[in-house]
Amino acid sequence: MLLFGFICCYAALAVFGLTVLKPRQPKLAADRRRPENTEATSVLSRMTGITSSTIEEILNRRGWTRAIAVALEHAGLVIAPADFLILAAAACLIGAIAGLLVGGPLLALLGAGSCAFGAKMYLSVLAGKRRKKFADQLDDSLQLLSGGLRAGHSLQRAIDAVSQQAPSPSAEEFSRIMNETRLGRDLTDALDQTAERMKSEDFSWVSQAIGIHREVGGDLADVLDQVGRTIRERNQIQRQVKALSAEGKMSAYVLMALPVMIIGVLAIISPSYIKSFGSSVMGWGMVGAGVLMMTVGGLWLKKIVSFKF
Repeated sequence: MLLFGFICCYAALAVFGLTVLKPRQPKLAADRRRPENTEATSVLSRMTGITSSTIEEILNRRGWTRAIAVALEHAGLVIAPADFLILAAAACLIGAIAGLLVGGPLLALLGAGSCAFGAKMYLSVLAGKRRKKFADQLDDSLQLLSGGLRAGHSLQRAIDAVSQQAPSPSAEEFSRIMNETRLGRDLTDALDQTAERMKSEDFSWVSQAIGIHREVGGDLADVLDQVGRTIRERNQIQRQVKALSAEGKMSAYVLMALPVMIIGVLAIISPSYIKSFGSSVMGWGMVGAGVLMMTVGGLWLKKIVSFKF
């Protein structure tokens, strides 16, 4: 019996060693497991990271990070300010090299400056398109919002539904409103900030309607329907005015482009005639007077064909 007891103990120790102390095998096969990232970082990646960190530190020290981040946010670009500046600097370098190879140092400076101005204009154009899309989608967003309120949802739940169902950029803006309110910001302030950020007078009316409703109560869905109807009628009038003023705008573009085209054609067929303007004081005076009159005429035409609603 004693011998049998020793055998049972040794057998139990053997089973313990084989089951518990044995190293565990992975549940997934080796061919299905994610390979370890053993690839070394390239020199270009390290240089880019160092450059980005340096530029970010300089921007933070100068206090420019916030302004660039706001411009990128308005344009709808999800990119760090330092990375955008690196891309813009690379474009300026390419423009300077192309200008240097084509026409010398003066053209190189012009190419670099044009690329820098183009980067700024690129952000402005993207921001303008994003705001225009938001304004065009506002009517549908208000219908979704009023429909959610009629379905019995609260105001914040209806705004959350709009952020999930509306297309971009309305979805991002309403989602930002919800995130700000969840962090403790007042809903009216978040709506006013969105109207200011998108430069939308129509959305400011929506913000005012929601703010008045929160103070005095009432049927907010009916109020939003009336605001949406006003916005639709206003947009219809805007489109009619744009269609009627399209001919005047095209005439303005032709009148502004015609002198430049004539100078370009003369520079090709008769370069000596164009060079004569830079060989005397009277020629420079005529050029200055022409530029001044073109500027005044362009501003005058812009005033005529532009309408405020």
